[in-house]
Amino acid sequence: MARARRIKTHFDRPVDVIDHVWISMRDGVRLSARVWLPVDASSDPVPAILEYIPYRKGDGTVVRDSQMHPYFAGHGYAAVRVDMRGSGESEGVLLDEYLAQEQDDALEVLGWLAEQPWCTGRVGIIGKSWGGFNGLQIAAHRPAELGAIITVCSTDDRYADDVHYLGGTVLASKMLPWASTMLGFNALPPDPAVAGERWREMWLERLEGSPPFVEAWLTHQRRDDYWKHGSVCEDYSAIECPVYAVGGWADAYSDAIPRLLAGLPGPRKALIGPWGHQYPESGVPGPAIGFLQECLRWWDHWLKGVDTGIMDEPMLRAWMQEPVPPRPAYDVRPGRWVAEPSWPRTDDQRLAYMLDAGALVDHPVAERRLEIDGTQLVGLDAGDWCPAGGAADLPLDQRAEDARSLCFDTKPLADRIEIFGFPEVTLSLASSRPLATVVVRLCDVAPDGSSLLVTRGVLNLSHADGHEHPRALKPGRRYEVTVSMNAIAQAVPAGHRLRLAVSSSYWPWVWPPPEQFALSLFTGGSTRLDLPVRTPRPEDGQLAAFGEPETAAPAPVVSNPQDPAGGRVIVRDLATGTVEILRRSEDDTTVTTTGLAKRRSRLETYAITEGDPLSARVSSETTYHLARDGWRIRIEAHSVMTADPENFRVTNTVNAFESDRRVFESTRDFEVPRDHC
Repeated sequence: MARARRIKTHFDRPVDVIDHVWISMRDGVRLSARVWLPVDASSDPVPAILEYIPYRKGDGTVVRDSQMHPYFAGHGYAAVRVDMRGSGESEGVLLDEYLAQEQDDALEVLGWLAEQPWCTGRVGIIGKSWGGFNGLQIAAHRPAELGAIITVCSTDDRYADDVHYLGGTVLASKMLPWASTMLGFNALPPDPAVAGERWREMWLERLEGSPPFVEAWLTHQRRDDYWKHGSVCEDYSAIECPVYAVGGWADAYSDAIPRLLAGLPGPRKALIGPWGHQYPESGVPGPAIGFLQECLRWWDHWLKGVDTGIMDEPMLRAWMQEPVPPRPAYDVRPGRWVAEPSWPRTDDQRLAYMLDAGALVDHPVAERRLEIDGTQLVGLDAGDWCPAGGAADLPLDQRAEDARSLCFDTKPLADRIEIFGFPEVTLSLASSRPLATVVVRLCDVAPDGSSLLVTRGVLNLSHADGHEHPRALKPGRRYEVTVSMNAIAQAVPAGHRLRLAVSSSYWPWVWPPPEQFALSLFTGGSTRLDLPVRTPRPEDGQLAAFGEPETAAPAPVVSNPQDPAGGRVIVRDLATGTVEILRRSEDDTTVTTTGLAKRRSRLETYAITEGDPLSARVSSETTYHLARDGWRIRIEAHSVMTADPENFRVTNTVNAFESDRRVFESTRDFEVPRDHC
């Protein structure tokens, strides 16, 4: 059963809320902030905790903010939620993710916080996703005010682990849809109740000045300076402040956590649960935990100098998942907490399997040439790239995917194994065309035949020597490549079989190469599967239990969720061979205290025809409504992406309405050459 969240309404230090504060930047632009702090903070100053994101504190994150930030304030902190430049009620225009301007503004915000009479001068940063990214990026500037950060569901490498590219391929299921979502989001106006008479002027500035982010993303198809900017893996040593990295195995960003532990030079800790793209106090699949209490232990230690014991505990704590029947969603993922005192592990153990015809074996094998089916339809049961608790987010039973792939199975395991780390596959491959992709999936096959996805990896073979300088393949030539799969902690019981499934497509995650290609795999030699395994230890059972999930009271809202998490429907045209995946979501919320109503509806469509990689098409349609009394705003954003053999093509359309009167219309057609993608 999922753990119920406890609501805390009374705190040792009563909380005051400053609904709106302007923070002026050096160039005259003002950022809008909301502040929660103890009522006596002016006479008894407290450290500040900053969350700095573009998701509109007035109507976008209002409920979540009200549960976290007053909780921190009630325990002796000033919690500050700032809308980034060009978002929410803040002035200016948001031009892209993680720009230098974003970081420069944050440094000014930190300085402003430290100077407030209610602040001790010590500041922490917490953030999930965008806010987790920029927390790391800001820390790399070493601001004197910054005492520690908590980064949740983020990454150290913008090219490797974000919504744009995956293993050197275009991430079709996220790049355009997320860019289109932000295109509509950035077109929303500030709230006139906060921005005042300038709201329309600010709105028109956004409408005229906000570019489709996808144009920059698709222009940089290799890991160049554009992606290195903001990727803290370029210089881990730049971050000296303590870092607590948090994520979940169901999330798309968990690979960064082991890398951060291995690379950062300063104090660091990490926590990986079973969760998707959520804060752990509301994490799904559960169990959710008392994450805000864990945050307080971190903040108290680093911002107040209180010995909470948190740094005496193991560096990494992770949820070792048990097998479950494959389903698109779980309330709770069975398992147990395990811990490592350091990372990389000092007792690194590897289990190697050689690939033979249809089998994974523990002895050398003769060379065989095996052919991989060139179907475009592997990936339909992949689930969402970044699950966030939706009813159809997780991978389905993989048997249909396995049937379209080249599979290698072990015999039923004689003993239970626990996989913990990054599995790797070394393959010897030859392609019939200059551009090709390989996808590997590791599955747990139960005695009933069901196939549970454990982890997976993708590689654009022209990027086999690195993502900075891709090289076209020579058709027919053999290449040895190593594909790293996503990190995971998962047990496989005795009697189950491990399956390695290899395919050449993964739609709609991976945009296909321009030509249909044949891929040959050669067994023997160094072709193998390497699994990092861990032996259970008695001390795992001695780990202190996390507290129950606990938050402050949520802001009063009236919600009418139609399908906020998103449903997924697959439509097959048996006559043409075309398959469409449709993803819909809709939610409707009114903030009771301000009377501001927001409604959002979204439809994403991913279409491809078997045997025709150039038929790949992604579209995203998003509509936003804002209303209060007689004030009504509607934003419509529509984006489409296709490709021919030489170019990617994108069309972005934005329409903005005030009281059903169109005040802005823009259509931008964009074309960029394919660069080994």
